[in-house]
Amino acid sequence: MAHNDPLHGMTLQKILEELVAFFEGWETLSKEIPINCFTKNPSIKSSLTFLRKTPWAREKVERLYVKVYPFLQKNKK
Repeated sequence: MAHNDPLHGMTLQKILEELVAFFEGWETLSKEIPINCFTKNPSIKSSLTFLRKTPWAREKVERLYVKVYPFLQKNKK
């Protein structure tokens, strides 16, 4: 049975990697979600550390992922 939830089975790291790739870098991603871990010396590792400790920021990342998910799927085909 297919899951309708695009977050199902996704790790935070995978979500972040796909968003950075989709937005072609941190700069555009930081315009969508202006948080320091995306604007000041961004890296996957430092962003994961922040997002794991900050539920509101993680929710924003997950909501953005769900929003762009249909476009991600088109790019994979």
